[in-house]
Parts: sequence; C-alpha cells; structure tokens
Amino acid sequence: MNTAADIPLLIRSENSASERRISPSWTITHLKDRLEPITGIPATCQRLSLKVGSQAPLPITAQSEDATQLASWPLQAYAEIQVADTRPPGARSNYTDVSAVPKYEMPAADYESRTDSVLAWKRTQKLGRFDPDAPTLIQQKITASYREADSRGVKVGVRCRLLPAEEDARRGKVAFLGEVGEIPGGVGAWVGVRLDEPTGKNDGRVGGTRYFECAAKCGVFVRPERVEVGEFAVVDEFAEEDEEF
Repeated sequence: MNTAADIPLLIRSENSASERRISPSWTITHLKDRLEPITGIPATCQRLSLKVGSQAPLPITAQSEDATQLASWPLQAYAEIQVADTRPPGARSNYTDVSAVPKYEMPAADYESRTDSVLAWKRTQKLGRFDPDAPTLIQQKITASYREADSRGVKVGVRCRLLPAEEDARRGKVAFLGEVGEIPGGVGAWVGVRLDEPTGKNDGRVGGTRYFECAAKCGVFVRPERVEVGEFAVVDEFAEEDEEF
C-alpha cells in the first residue's frame, strides 16, 4: 500500500511514458530496480535525471547509490524522471518494432466454420458471393457500361478526346468497344482509343491479345465515361501557330 509520503512522478524513457508513485525513502538502486520492468532498460544501464518544471534536469547519481535516498533531490508532484539508456544503440531492445513478432493466422477452414464472423454475417444476409442474384448484378453492370457508351455516342471510328479535359484531353479515334477479359475485375465495356500521339499505354494489345491496330504507345483502354465524342482535330505537333498567308 502507498504511504502518504509517496509522490506521483512522470517516468519517461525512449520507449515508455507512465505515471508512478515514488517514495523519497527509496535509494537510487531500489528506484532503478523498480524502473527496469517499466522501461525495459537494465538497472546497470540507466542514467537518471529529475526535471522540475522549466528547470534544467538534475542528474540523479551518487557515489553510493545503495545508500543514497531520493529525498536528497527536490521531488515534486508530477515532476519528471528521465531514464536514459547508456547501452550502444545496437544493443538496445526495440519495443516499438512489431514486424518480427509472430502473428496468429486462423486457418481458412476454422474461419469458415465460425458463426460470429463477418463471413458468417454475409452468409446470413446473402451478400457478396452468397447473393443468389450476384450473376444478375454483374450483368446489370455490364449492361450499364454499354448503355453509357451508347448515350455518349461512342462507337468504332468516331473522333474523341479523353476526360477530364482539364487534366487529360488526349485526342484520337475509337478503335474498339467491348469487353477486355485480360483486365482483372474489369467487367463491362471498355473503349480502345487509337491516340494521335504516343502518350498511351500499349499498341492495341492487352496481355498478348490484340484488340485493334496502332503504333507503340498509341493505344489506351478507358471506360466509356472517360470518352467525349466530337469533331476534334487531329493533334499536329508540327503545326505553326499564328501563321499568316
């Protein structure tokens, strides 16, 4: 049980910070022994100092630490005892790096059998892969993508530019409209654009499958909502501005 003489102090080290009640009757050696499990710093490697308010830290050290009591220092409530580690950095334990800590991973079969998991809740609510209408939802997404292309007038052979115009505005001609199975998770319509300049991603091929012909870096695949159809002039990097005839 804490005595009336105990004083609440803040203990700070490189890897810890806590409030502890300290008795002025303790010796320096006894304090260091008590601080070892708190800070993780061996008692023999601790360098202590007392910081009161804005005053400069006072070293807590003595020739005979076994006999010198903490009452020799001006302990005040919520003053700070700073604990420095005198060991070389390479010899110190890093208590904040958890990358090497073994982590438990539940086997998939055990997780599948639980009734209190997110997976169990989805199964009950018929969500995700448990939704009996999931194929219909995918088909709805495919239909919506083609409807978007149709509403924008996107079809093979028309001139277009890419959106947003303020950030992109690359110009070209629609060379393909359809599904691209090589794009992961990319169900629905994709628009293949043959760009006027080599600022694209490919040459009309994705994953080894050719969808249209164009020069290297002149092909790009985007969703219909990124395409604006119009009579956009072909980009001519050699065109002279302000020419007079």
